[in-house]
Amino acid sequence: QVQLVESGGGLVQAGGSLRLSCVASGSFFTINDMGWYRLAPGNQRDLVASITSFGRTNYADSVKGRFTISRDNAKNTVYLQMNSLEPEDTAAYYCNADVRLYYSRSSRAYWGQGTQVTVSS
Repeated sequence: QVQLVESGGGLVQAGGSLRLSCVASGSFFTINDMGWYRLAPGNQRDLVASITSFGRTNYADSVKGRFTISRDNAKNTVYLQMNSLEPEDTAAYYCNADVRLYYSRSSRAYWGQGTQVTVSS
């Protein structure tokens, strides 16, 4: 019913930039919070940044000042602009959205398939 499709990952040198995009499609009533998580080998999946439907943002301490999350509600899309990338940012990045379906009283989380970001030193 709801699909999240990420794009924009790739290989970049340290200090470089990438922009991730995630588009939500399907049949749903509304999207609440959207966010980006990342999973590196040997680690757990951690929140990178999140944004409410009104634009309030939240960032992990490790990315503050380097990453910027934004969204276009008309396009059901969330972005993650990543600047000053470091090798420690290497991970699979996953899009997350809290979605309320039609005729549903509650919302639930949906996940994208992930996009790999690799930062070389």
